[in-house]
Amino acid sequence: MRRTRLAGALTAVIALALAATGCGGGDAPEAAPAAKAAAAPDRVEPLPSPASPRLPVTVGSADGRRVTVASTERIVPLSGSLSEIVFTLGLGDRVVARDVTATFEQAADLPVVTRAHDVSAESVLSLRPTLVLAESTTGPAEAIAQIRDAGVPLVVVPAAKDLDDIGGRIDDVAGALGVPAAGGELRERTAERLDAVREKIPAHAEKPRVAFLYVRGSAAVYLLGGAESGASSLLEAAGAVDAGKESGLRKDFTPITSEALAQAAPDAILVMSKGLQSVGGVDGLVKIPGVAETPAGADRRVVSVDDGVLLNYGPRTDQVLASLVDQLYGEEK
Repeated sequence: MRRTRLAGALTAVIALALAATGCGGGDAPEAAPAAKAAAAPDRVEPLPSPASPRLPVTVGSADGRRVTVASTERIVPLSGSLSEIVFTLGLGDRVVARDVTATFEQAADLPVVTRAHDVSAESVLSLRPTLVLAESTTGPAEAIAQIRDAGVPLVVVPAAKDLDDIGGRIDDVAGALGVPAAGGELRERTAERLDAVREKIPAHAEKPRVAFLYVRGSAAVYLLGGAESGASSLLEAAGAVDAGKESGLRKDFTPITSEALAQAAPDAILVMSKGLQSVGGVDGLVKIPGVAETPAGADRRVVSVDDGVLLNYGPRTDQVLASLVDQLYGEEK
């Protein structure tokens, strides 16, 4: 679905908060035991057989252009999710830069050229890329145009908001890299792993209501996720109800108010792990106006997932879903 201008503005606020806080890092207090961190290590798992690009290829770009890719020797993915796909396809040794959200171990030493959708065209071009991969939300537009005007092939991939978007994104990236067969293999592996997690979800007569809160304490950003936040598909796949969406919030995020939280009435709260740390853990989270009055706040029932993977909708989404399921139903399994 296309975002509204207001939704896009709120997304920009989140992006700036991410950049300002370094994705919520720092020496913040640890979360209380009630908030369990994601168990998966911060690494991607490349396909067992290295892919060998067959080039040149001409592919469609999400902005309506046709782009010819002649070399993948120096790749610059402008989002953490796209980086994850490239590395998992086995071409990580060709990546020469990263977005600040590419937090996984294999990409850690790469120079950062993008911070929360704020692309530095000069930094990208200084690395002499032979292919740049962007998302439809990547910007500013002037930077994207500057990269294109320099003659660098730039392929735009649609942004993901849903589990159903994963396969198409893998296909788009694999196609641009000239490794469509590897893309098909990764797409199949990812789908199988997601299905395996779904099979283990306990059946419930009444589904838990979960509210997704985006919080950055150091930037004073406190938002409640709605239908377009990107979390709905994950929560519903985990057998839960997106409390913000169910309460009538149709855009991506809205400022947290006591009234909005009371309407959502969540049984559990989902947050990014570094965002939780930024407010002082669970103790700080329940001090946000209205949180303590919800069933989730009263029970201190908080689910946290690492910032770098929660909304990526990439090859590690099965790990995200497994973490959600474990934290929501762990005692029942």
